[in-house]
Amino acid sequence: MASVNTTSPLAKYKLVFLGDQSVGKTSIITRFMYDKFDNTYQATIGIDFLSKTMYLEDRTVRLQLWDTAGQERFRSLIPSYIRDSSVAVVVYDVTNRQSFMNTTRWIQEVRTERGSDVIIFLVGNKTDLVDKRQVSIEDGDEKARESNVNFIETSAKAGLNIKALFRKIAAALPGMESVNQNKQEQAEQARMSTSTIQLESSNKTPPASSSCSC
Repeated sequence: MASVNTTSPLAKYKLVFLGDQSVGKTSIITRFMYDKFDNTYQATIGIDFLSKTMYLEDRTVRLQLWDTAGQERFRSLIPSYIRDSSVAVVVYDVTNRQSFMNTTRWIQEVRTERGSDVIIFLVGNKTDLVDKRQVSIEDGDEKARESNVNFIETSAKAGLNIKALFRKIAAALPGMESVNQNKQEQAEQARMSTSTIQLESSNKTPPASSSCSC
């Protein structure tokens, strides 16, 4: 008799990476996928696709990473890739203020295609180039708050905050709200149990000391 496969299907999520040319979209993906950095710059032609399984505490998910070209001649291709995405990662170069200013247009394009039914991350990359920085972390944080999106700075070259970025993305994925809610409820129950034990302990009457009348 053939065995029945009861394994639940792997949840898949599409992540599309957007931003101007040479801000480091491909480098962020390469660092996450292979933990390496290529010093030789090669512009992405059209769209590249990679896939990786992430093993989280409560479940396993499949991330489909779509790396888009930043050149203007490929802009007409991008809306179709945004359309069914779960997450949009808008990247800028902290040493290039124009790339930062252009994130407004990228975020707007995501909202035009997906409305509010998408998670958006604003990512300031190349923080290792300290002396060349043109965009402060405060600038990035302010834009993120104004645009109501998530924000983090990274360095693909140094590997800084790359894992943190994808952990934050994983935590924000559709369906994770219930997982996070369960964690909060369990933590609250544990705190209440501890408080009850402490309260019971403090309410116990100490044993009376024996007195001798001899």
